[in-house]
Parts: sequence; C-alpha cells; structure tokens
Amino acid sequence: MTYSYFPGCTLKTKGKVLDHWGRLSAQALGFPLEELPEWQCCGGVYPMAKDEIATRLSSVRALSNAKDGKLVTLCSACYHVLKRVNNDIRTDETIRDRVNRYRADEAPYIGDTEVLHYLEVLRDEVSFSELSKKVVKPLTGRKIGAYYGCLLLRPSKELQFDDPENPHILEDFIRAIGAEPVVYGQRNECCGGYVTVENPGYAKSRAELILDNAVSQGAECLITACPLCMYNLNKAGSLPVYYFTELLAEALGLKEGDA
Repeated sequence: MTYSYFPGCTLKTKGKVLDHWGRLSAQALGFPLEELPEWQCCGGVYPMAKDEIATRLSSVRALSNAKDGKLVTLCSACYHVLKRVNNDIRTDETIRDRVNRYRADEAPYIGDTEVLHYLEVLRDEVSFSELSKKVVKPLTGRKIGAYYGCLLLRPSKELQFDDPENPHILEDFIRAIGAEPVVYGQRNECCGGYVTVENPGYAKSRAELILDNAVSQGAECLITACPLCMYNLNKAGSLPVYYFTELLAEALGLKEGDA
C-alpha cells in the first residue's frame, strides 16, 4: 500500500538525508510514501487556544488531502500537531465549524483521516517480526538507548502512541534491527529543545542529564524520532545521537553508496 506522506519542514531542509533514508526503507519494506502536493508547515507547535483557527488550517489541508484515509509522517513534532488538530476537528464542533467556514470553497473536513507515525506503520502494518526478517546487516552487539522525548507520548489520551510512562516501541524497533536496547530513566523526559534559543544553558543541562543517564546504563548511542531532540542532544555532545531511519536503512543494507 502507498501511503500519503507529510515530510514537514525540517526533513525537507536540514534533515533531508533522514527523509531520504525513511523513503528508501519504506520502499524496501513495501509501503512506498507519496509526498502530499503543495503541503505547508504544520505550525511546529500545537495551538492551545481553542479560538486559534488560522494556525490549524495548514494541518487540516494536509489531513483532508491524504489518500485512502491515512497520513504518515516521520517527525514527532509534525505527528503531534497533525494528530491533535485532527482530534480537534473530530471532537470539537465549534472548531470544526469555524475551520470549515475558512475552507468554504473546499469539501468540509470532519477529522476522518488516520494520522500515523512511521514507527506505527512499522509496528502495526509491517510488524517488527517481519521487519527483522528483512534485515540484511543486523546491528549485532550495538547497545542503543531509545530517546522518546515529549511529543510522541503526551497527551497520551489524544496521541495513544505508546505507554507514556513505560514506552517500548523504540526498544522493539531496536531489537528488530538486531541491536540491544538500553533502558534508562530519562528516555521519556524533555530535552529542553524548545528553549534552545531563548535559554541555551537550560537546554544544555537537560540534554546532558539525559545523555549522562543513558551512558550510566551502558548506552553507546541514542536514537530518536524528533529532529529537534536530535539536534539538541547532539549539541550536548557526549553520545552520538541518530535518527531512527538512519539505522533502519543501515540494517536493511540501503546506506552503502547511496546516502
């Protein structure tokens, strides 16, 4: 099945190679990604105010243009915004009516698209057991810590991505590509990425706390599904931090001579 795909701004600019590995891997695993035409930024941050309609519109345009009722994204920030806006449209009549008035020349959108993170496709559509069968270069012996951050897990009632206190989807992914997951206490705590510009000292201290905790439990590197988290953690510098698509492509034998 081909999935409609929302890459988001970072994966079309600074993170192009992460997008590239994700697309190659999806093709190899049998779920090609078809980028939405003329998509716009999701907004980057979910608008908390109920009367803030304009900043929801770009997400609604993407959601309404998805084919076959499913929209996949690789970025946890895009996933967070798209899924929460979709929930607003589905459950809040006032927001839904106001959004559709803005979209008067288009068919009304009622929130019926399913927003999927790429990891959910691997887990629920492909299955990690099938993924492990496709691995040609298993990452045997590598001790990898999963870093979830905030945006994939909370608010858990809306996102329903994984257990917010004891998630395991990334650990399951790590096992599927042949490596050993390292569980550590700070894996689902905030890295401070959103305050990197205004308070770099605090962001650095948060990132160092996470990295030090991972090292103390034996991690040799971390993986994440958030470009902002990857940037902030790599800037702190005590452990290499990879995007999960990079290691996926490596395990599938797709990286050599390509990226």
